[in-house]
Amino acid sequence: MVAFDFEGASRSRCAVEGERAFAILITPEHAPPINPSPWYAFRYRSRGDQNVTVRLKYLGARHRYAPVMTAGGTQTPVPLSVSVDEDGSAATLILPPGEGIVSAQELIGPEQSQADLSRWAEMTGTRGLVLGRSHEGRPIEAVRFGDAAAPRLIVLLGRQHPPEVTGAIAMQSFVDAFADRFAADGDLGTRYQVLVVPMVNPDGVANGNWRANSGARDLNRDWGAFSQPETRAIKRWLDGLPGSITPVAMIDFHSTGRNLFYVQGDEASKAGRQFLANWLEGKESAFPDYSFTIEPRNANPGSGTAKNWFFETYRIPAFTYEVADDVNRTGTRNAAETLARSLIPALEGQ
Repeated sequence: MVAFDFEGASRSRCAVEGERAFAILITPEHAPPINPSPWYAFRYRSRGDQNVTVRLKYLGARHRYAPVMTAGGTQTPVPLSVSVDEDGSAATLILPPGEGIVSAQELIGPEQSQADLSRWAEMTGTRGLVLGRSHEGRPIEAVRFGDAAAPRLIVLLGRQHPPEVTGAIAMQSFVDAFADRFAADGDLGTRYQVLVVPMVNPDGVANGNWRANSGARDLNRDWGAFSQPETRAIKRWLDGLPGSITPVAMIDFHSTGRNLFYVQGDEASKAGRQFLANWLEGKESAFPDYSFTIEPRNANPGSGTAKNWFFETYRIPAFTYEVADDVNRTGTRNAAETLARSLIPALEGQ
C-alpha cells in the first residue's frame, strides 16, 4: 500500500505496476516553477519479507533530492539508496519490507515549527506572535525577542519554499544560538530586537508543494507586490513599528545545490561592505563539513525577492543563506551556531 494521507505528503498519483511494484508521478502544484524543487513524500506498508520497488517519475523536473525513510517509530531519517535514470526524469527506490515514510528530505512541518517557536520564546522570556493567516487559515507565526523598544531590528525568515529543509535545519540552530545569547546578556536586548518567522509558507509545507503557497505564488517573488497574505502579514508588522525602530539586517534561509550566501553587490554601502567583511569573508573554509561561497548580486528592481526588497526599502545588509540539499547536517548546525553568535559583533564592527 502507498498513501499520501499525512501533513507534508506530496500531491502525487500512484499506479500499481506489480505485486510489490509501484510508480508515483510527481507533479508541481501549478505550472512548472522557477528552480523546480520536486518534493515527494509518501507512506507505504507491505506484508511478507520481500522488498518493494517504487519508481518516481517527475513531470517538468529532474530528480533533485536523495530520499530518506522514517521508520520503526523513530523520526531519525534513514538514507535510502536510489537509482536515477541518466536523464534525471525518473528514479527507482528499493524499500525494505514493512512500513515507513519516504520523503525527499526530513519532514519538518508546521508542528515542528511551532515547537521551535515555543522553545525560543521560553528561552528568551517572550511570547509568540501571530502575524496573520495563510490562504488556508494557518497562522503565520513568529517570535520577537529583545525589548520591544530596542532601536535595532534583525529579521530572520525561513521556509518561503516548502522543500528547502536544509535551510530550516540551519535556521533552527542559528536561532537557538541567537536566543541563547539574548537570554544570557540582558543588555543585548536593550540594543537589538529580533523577529523570527521560521515558516513563511505553512500551507505549502503542509500540502507538500514544490515552491508556491496555496495562492499558486512563489512567495520569494512577492516582496514588493505583496499580493499574498503571508508576505502582507510580515509587511504589515514592519509597517506598524514606531519610527524609533530601524531594521539593520535581514537573513532569509533557503536551500539549493551548494552552500552559498547571496549578498549585495557593488550597490552595498560602506557599512554594508564592512559588515560582510566582518561576518563572512575569510570564513568560507573555516567550518568543518561546511564550506561556502559568497556571491554578490545587485538588487534587481521588481524581482520580488526578500533580499532585494529589504535592501531597497531599508538599505541594509539583506542576505540569502543558501544551504546545500545534501549538506552534512552536523556541520551545518555547527556553522550556523557560530555564524549566529558572530552576527551582532559583525554589525557593531568588532
